[in-house]
Amino acid sequence: MDSKFKLVALIGKYQTSAGVAAVASARAALDAVAHFLHDQGCDVVLERDTALNMGMVTHPTLTVPQIGEQCDLGLVVGGDGTMLGIGRQLAAYGVPLIGINQGRLGFITDIPYGNFAACLSLMLRGEYVEDHRSLMTGRVMRDGHCVYNATALNDVVVNRGATSGMVELRVEVDGHFVANQRADGLIIATPTGSTAYALSSGGPLLHPSIPGWVMVPIAPHTLSNRPIVLANTSHIAIEVVAGRDASASFDQQSLASLMHGDRIEVTRSNHHVRFLHPKGWSYFDTLREKLHWNEGVTST
Repeated sequence: MDSKFKLVALIGKYQTSAGVAAVASARAALDAVAHFLHDQGCDVVLERDTALNMGMVTHPTLTVPQIGEQCDLGLVVGGDGTMLGIGRQLAAYGVPLIGINQGRLGFITDIPYGNFAACLSLMLRGEYVEDHRSLMTGRVMRDGHCVYNATALNDVVVNRGATSGMVELRVEVDGHFVANQRADGLIIATPTGSTAYALSSGGPLLHPSIPGWVMVPIAPHTLSNRPIVLANTSHIAIEVVAGRDASASFDQQSLASLMHGDRIEVTRSNHHVRFLHPKGWSYFDTLREKLHWNEGVTST
């Protein structure tokens, strides 16, 4: 069978702290997917860190930038956290991504491992739904200089310290003062991130087609401080006014320590992530599955 994708990169979930059994299971899953891709006529490479941490030496390896420059498809075997990490890195290259989940169905890794062959055989022939997700860029400004910057697919979060009290944050949108908020923190989330930390803090769900962000306070001191939906063309600035040991996190995967007077500026990235889903995929099907909607309800 001729695949639409000739060179496919496999990216796995790897943790040096994972147990022997977990690593062996992940390695076996990657091997199974690699053999299937070969049978479908694809050339397969492994992302270099995946191969090193899994001890896999049977396939050629490429760095993430090399994957971006050379590969037609990235195939992630893991969970949403793995997909978040690789999605940010490959967004600038426009490489499409497919997610195979070994555990519970993910929001963005939505093919169950037990059913990957049936799904992939169709998708490799071009039978898929393409889904573009926006990214945001965050930077920490200190005394007029950028001291940290990162991209985020889910959210940018300003948090209080683990053992400290509330932080006070001055919030501006497009240069207009919004409010000084005393809270445990503040979340700026994309539609993709609206189902993550923002949801658990009381924020609304945003459909991925909406060009917006949601700004959600975390445990605000004043209960009238509510989530608000903003255009993703907005320039958001969050200044740390008071509070100890505050930090800014990006997709909960990279962290910057903050000082009083630091400004966290959030703007829309020029790049987006390309996800491929099986034909017939629906965002609402994923929500029902993950959020356990309709449980105990008999459909007619």
